[in-house]
Amino acid sequence: MFPIAYHPIYKLPLPEGHRFPMLKYELLPQQLLHEGTVSPNAFFEPGLPNPEHILAVHKKEYVDALLNLTLDARAVRKIGFPLSVTLIERELRLAQGTLQGAEKALQTGIAFNVAGGTHHAYSDRGEAFCLLNDQAIGAQYLLDKKLAKKILIVDLDVHQGNGTAEIFQHNGKVFTFSMHGKSNYPFKKETSDLDIALHDHTDDAKFLEILQNTLPYLIETQKPDFIFYLSGVDILDSDKLGKLGCTLNGCKKRDEIVFSLCRKYEIPVQVSMGGGYSPDIKTIIEAHANTYRVATTFYH
Repeated sequence: MFPIAYHPIYKLPLPEGHRFPMLKYELLPQQLLHEGTVSPNAFFEPGLPNPEHILAVHKKEYVDALLNLTLDARAVRKIGFPLSVTLIERELRLAQGTLQGAEKALQTGIAFNVAGGTHHAYSDRGEAFCLLNDQAIGAQYLLDKKLAKKILIVDLDVHQGNGTAEIFQHNGKVFTFSMHGKSNYPFKKETSDLDIALHDHTDDAKFLEILQNTLPYLIETQKPDFIFYLSGVDILDSDKLGKLGCTLNGCKKRDEIVFSLCRKYEIPVQVSMGGGYSPDIKTIIEAHANTYRVATTFYH
């Protein structure tokens, strides 16, 4: 069984406008256990990260301001959450969950983080509910510890991974690939190594065709020895914050493409959940649960 990072602090209560999307962090593990997709011993609770691993990606001034709760009001508004000691602990454990998951994936082939995908966090600031960039931290950790030589970040959330693109813009050991909605946030995009901006209402057929034509080529040419996969389910046509037109089945087939290629090329992969904002929480849970269900067909 593949390892899954989960900590009770993931379901941190938030102000009224944010409580609904946070429900998935509590309900998703329950659903996976209830249906028998995973067993209780699959889950591990991440600890707190070594500060040096955070500072390998984020500027010290920014990290200090987070830890001391001294960010200015404008910076806090861009993040979108009121800062608190508990929120900062959540973000630290979330980042550590991805870092530990990356280590575990080297042994098991795949590892998950029930949360994560905080790809809007820049080296020197946070925005859009992202404070620390978990997959960037994990990627830099693998490089620094010489556990990987070339990393491919596959970001298939509906929003561009702008923070991830900025962090690795001058790092030839990390290739950033973001396939996202053209007219979605962020409205000023950064430049990933490869950006594919999709038109509004792009359907399953077009989305999957583009992915199938792109990802094998990237793996063949970049030859990564580790992949970070951001599997946001906000590509669904029902998503309140997305503008694409994919169905639950299309989202599931997307995961099948990614995992089948990781297995074919024997590349370890760490998976962070990313966004999902459909009006019905059942849709969000079903879409995220599908990612785990698909994984069980490739990783036993």
